[in-house]
Order: sequence, then C-alpha cells, then structure tokens
Amino acid sequence: MADKSSGHLGAHLRENGMLLALVAIVALFTVAIAYDGKSFLIPPNISNIFLQNAHVIILALGMLLIIVAGHIDLSVGSVAAFTGAVAAWLTVTLKLPFYVVIPLTLVVGGLIGAAQGYWVAYWRIPSFIVTLAGMMVFRGATMWMLGGQNIGPFPDEFQALSSGFVPDLVGPLFYEAAKPHGLTLLVVVLAIAAILWSGLRSRARDAEFGIEPEPMAFFVGRNAIVAAGIAFVGWQLANFRGLPNVMVVLTVLTLLYFFFTENTTMGRRIYALGGNEKAAKLSGIRTDRLVFLTFVNMGVLAALAGMVVTARLNSATPKAGTGFELDAIASVFIGGASMTGGSGKIVGVVVGALIMGVMNMGMSILGIGNEYQFMIKGLVLLAAVIFDVVNKAR
Repeated sequence: MADKSSGHLGAHLRENGMLLALVAIVALFTVAIAYDGKSFLIPPNISNIFLQNAHVIILALGMLLIIVAGHIDLSVGSVAAFTGAVAAWLTVTLKLPFYVVIPLTLVVGGLIGAAQGYWVAYWRIPSFIVTLAGMMVFRGATMWMLGGQNIGPFPDEFQALSSGFVPDLVGPLFYEAAKPHGLTLLVVVLAIAAILWSGLRSRARDAEFGIEPEPMAFFVGRNAIVAAGIAFVGWQLANFRGLPNVMVVLTVLTLLYFFFTENTTMGRRIYALGGNEKAAKLSGIRTDRLVFLTFVNMGVLAALAGMVVTARLNSATPKAGTGFELDAIASVFIGGASMTGGSGKIVGVVVGALIMGVMNMGMSILGIGNEYQFMIKGLVLLAAVIFDVVNKAR
C-alpha cells in the first residue's frame, strides 16, 4: 500500500505539489502579515485577489493552449491594451452600448490572433518572432489610438464587467439581514458537491476500464483541502459583497476550457500536436489549422482581458497591459505545464495564476518594493521550470 501511495505521489507530484504550494504561500503571508500587525485573509483582500488578477487567469487559459501546442505568445499584453483602447473608443467616442462593444472588441481580438496565427501556422515563422513583432506593433497602435491620453470614464454597465457584483436573489427569501450573501453560499455548496461528484464519477470510470484509481487517502485529502478552501473563500465573499461578476466569468471560462481540453477531440489533438507534431501529422491531424485556431482563441481572450482591465481602471491608458504576458506565461509554467509542450492542465493554470495573485497582494501589503517583487517572481518561475526539468529526467 505504501509503495502504491508513493508511486502515485511521484507520478502526480507536480499537480498535487502546486495545490500544496498555494496553501503554503497563503499560510506564509498570513503569518507574516499578522506579525506586521495587519490582516491578510479578510473579505476585501480575498475579493480583490480575483478582481485584480482576473486578467491573468483569462490570459493564462489561452496561453496554456499555445504552450501545449509548442508555441509562445509575447504579444498578449499589447493586444489587451490595444483592444481595451478599441473598447474605450467604441464606448466613449462613438457612444455604442456595452452589448455591442463587447462582441465587436472580441472580434477585433480574434482577427489579431488570426493575423499572427496565419504566419506561425502556414508560413512556419517562429511564434517567438511573430508575437514579439506583434508586441511592438500593437503597443505602438495603442499609443496612436489614444494619442498619449487616457480615455474614460465608462458607463456603469461596462464597468460592471469588472467591478460589479452578482445581486443576492436567494438571501431575501430566508432572512432579512443583508449578510451573509445567500446566493454566494448556495453557489459554494453546489460547487463543493459538484467537485466531489465529479471525483467519485472519475474513480468509478477508472475502475470500470480497469485503471487503478488513486489511493483513497489522496483522494480524500485533496478534496478536503479543495472543499475547505472553497468554503472559506465563499464564506468571506458572502460576508462582503458576494460574488464578483468577473469571478462568474472566470468560473464559466474555466469550466468550458476544462471540458474542451479533457473531453473533446480537438482538445486532445492540441496535446498530441505539442507532444509530437510529426506523429500528429501522420495520424491525419491538420496541425496547421490547430495552431491557427489556438492563436485566434488567444486573441479573443486577450481582448476579453483588455476589457476587464479597462473596466476596472475605468479608463484606457497607453501603458495598460505592461507585463501581462510575463504573468500569464509564469502562471502556466508554475501551474505545471511543460516548456516543451504537450502537457499541462486547466486546473493547474488557475492554481498557478492564484499563486501569482496571492504573491502580488501579499508582497504589496508587506510593503515589499517592486524591484524585489520582480526578483522574487522570477525566482519562483525559474524554480518551477527547474522542477519540471528534474521531474522529467527522473
């Protein structure tokens, strides 16, 4: 039994390790900030982790597919800034309603992704070069469109994309008090139940196909940690302002991309492409089309991230999006993706992005300077890549 447990731990060290790393980092900052006479795990801070890092999670979801396919996209920060400027121009200058601005901006992002993906997929130009050029082109285009000035403010409907909260439709049915937020508590209970049901269903499926499931101790322990974390975060949010709108967007996107990568033919083909492109071609997979579509997808998500940031800042600025590509790439690698392509999971990417968000907020509360924050995040990224290399060598 011990041999089976140790074997399972070694085979799944990366994905289990990242979850434990998130818990350890949260505990570390909680103790350090408490020693400094402040509080870390309070409702406003937890809410702000999602509000301030939503764009990182959105970009990381798209970046995972790019990296799994064996490529890279350095332009996402500039594309996010440019599409944010486009959204500002459509909203503030042309006075278009938000339900027209949002799909138009997403189309612009998709076209940008298609333009870059075309050169990578069909002309075989290295994605590093194409997207490096795109990073400079769209940074300049952002400055040109904004004329060196900020555009804003935005209508409340557009701001709600990033700074709004879901109204409580459940609480008033059972009690008169404003808190806790009843709908948030209901969502938390359903989320925990869904995770447990999905885990049990997966174990039953493995047993049906003769695959040895993970040891029950690991299953119970991992799900207990996840359920406790969701319950704590949900309770804190319920006693603040409830579920942020952007958190609903993140949840829907995470579920969609999880289903796409785990349960669709195209999703599995992207992994096959990154694992061995020649073998994928010989098996009849149109690898050029897959690469093209991953860049289109990245452009759409970059546009969404640009609108989220623009709505949160209530202004489109020429300097928006600076460093976004680094945070997205770091989140993907910290979350367990391989730098050689072919492997990586959506859940790991979300955990990696949350690690980055917790680190950013924790270091800011402690008053750590930006220069040290960059060095610390760089060392964390380096450690994640070294871990991947060592783990593969073993």
